[in-house]
Order: sequence, then structure tokens, then C-alpha cells
Amino acid sequence: MTFKDIQIIGVPSDLGANMRGANMAPSAIRIAELHQKISVLGYKVHDRGDLHVPIRDTLSAESVKLRHLEEIRSICETLADEVYTALKQARLPIVLGGDHSIGMGTISGVSRFYREKKEKVGLVWVDAHADMNTHETSPSGNIHGMPLSVVLGKGDGRLTGINGFSPKVAPENVALVGIRTLDGLEKEACKQSGVRYFTMREIDERGMHSVMKEAIEVASRNTGGIHVSFDIDGIDPLYAPGVSTPVTGGISYREAHLALEMLADTGKLNSMEFVELNPMTDLAHKTAQLTVELIQSALGKSIV
Repeated sequence: MTFKDIQIIGVPSDLGANMRGANMAPSAIRIAELHQKISVLGYKVHDRGDLHVPIRDTLSAESVKLRHLEEIRSICETLADEVYTALKQARLPIVLGGDHSIGMGTISGVSRFYREKKEKVGLVWVDAHADMNTHETSPSGNIHGMPLSVVLGKGDGRLTGINGFSPKVAPENVALVGIRTLDGLEKEACKQSGVRYFTMREIDERGMHSVMKEAIEVASRNTGGIHVSFDIDGIDPLYAPGVSTPVTGGISYREAHLALEMLADTGKLNSMEFVELNPMTDLAHKTAQLTVELIQSALGKSIV
């Protein structure tokens, strides 16, 4: 699809994580002149505003015990509908997180759109973490460490069943880029998943261009389009300090832009989300501004 219209969808939720603050990210990204910087690229920008997210401090002890599972499920169901509707209206959805648990909603909506066309969706997942835990393997129980497993059809049925079908993506069409810290049991889950993962060591050895060329091949293979789920902590904290779970030794500023520039060049990037920005830990809005720059690259901004 060729898009002239963009649909911004904010999801101010940090319910999937221990650390607070990611709920403020959609506002921070907008304040960093997101609308203006998309508009100058020739797109018409529509902003749905932010989805309703319950105030964390008002939730019950039972909700806390379950790591806010029902609230996250409800948010993701609503988000899936919003993303699906945007695509039906020929608008490219850009989802602003929020912690990475919202990916379950975004990808459900994208997958539903392609499913109705009897097509599959490719997924490029950029992250320092694999996000392939389940409630059985997670040391913390936090749901933002589980969304990739969920969209692959593994985990709690209340989450895998979002939008009424599972899985949302086929492992052979998933490229996981930039991982460098995994939990013990998660390592084996990653190896057995069928997902093509690229560690930071592989990026170091081969270079981002070679890695992304293969990642795009994986996500393009017999698919109708590509979704990118970009966790800002995939970038080295030297360039992106404003995240909840920083891990040193990550993707560089230029590597991040190159990855998104190459995805834009395919003409197949039909939806995207940017998650885990935490304004509470940011320095002089540096990471919020970087996020806007990355969105521009994903939408085709070029140096010349």
C-alpha cells in the first residue's frame, strides 16, 4: 500500500513494566514536534489522541498481583481495533507507547487487516531484549517481557486470544534485531522459536546493512506488508538514555537510522510502533527527539 495519510495513536501505559514513566512518552514525542516533522515529508497527519489507560495507583491489589493482565488485555483489544480501522481507512498507523506490552495490540490489529486479505504480515522487532518470556518463564512476571511470545501464539490464552485468533505472526516471518540481554529460560525459548534473531555480536561482525538486508528478506517472504516494532532500548543508552531498561552495547545512532531507512526503501512498511521511551530518565528531551527522527526515517526522509 502507498500511504498519504498517517494515523497517530498514543497508548500512555506503563502497566506492563515495573518502572514508571513510559506512560508519559506519547506526550513527550508529540512535544518534540512529531506532527510538524511528519507533515514536511508530505503526509497528512491525523491524531486519534491517546487511548484510555486506567490510573495505575487506583487499581486493585488483585490487579497488581496479576501484573495488570486484564487491564493490559483490554487496552490491547482497543488498540487492535484502532490500528485495524486506520489501515482500513488507508492510513498508516504509528503507535506511540507506552511499554512494549502494547505490541500485542498493535500487531493484532495489523494481523487482522492482512488476515482478511488472506495475507500474512512480516515483523521486524528491534529490541535489546527478546520479549519471549511467558508467565512460566519470566523471573518478574512483567508482561512487557512477553509480547513477542504472545503474538507467536505462546503464553496466557487471555493474551494470545486478543482479536479472537492466534498466532498473529508466523515465526519464519519474524526478524528480531539487536538483542543483547535475555533471561535464562528465555534463551532456550528464543532458540526454539523459529524466529530469525540477530544479536549485537552478529551486527558487530556483519554490519547493520547486511543484517537488515536479511531481516527484510525474512519479513517480506510471502507477506502482504511489514510491521516494525521498535523498542527504543534497542539503541545504546549513549544515544537514547531515556528508557526504562537501558543496556549498554547497543545499536548506534546511525545504525538505527539505517535500519529504518532500509525498511522505508522497501515500500512495504505499512505500520509501526515506538515503545519504552521514558521521559523520567531522559536527558534534555534527547531520546524523545531521537524517536521523532527515527519516525521520519521510517517514513522515507533521506539525507539528500
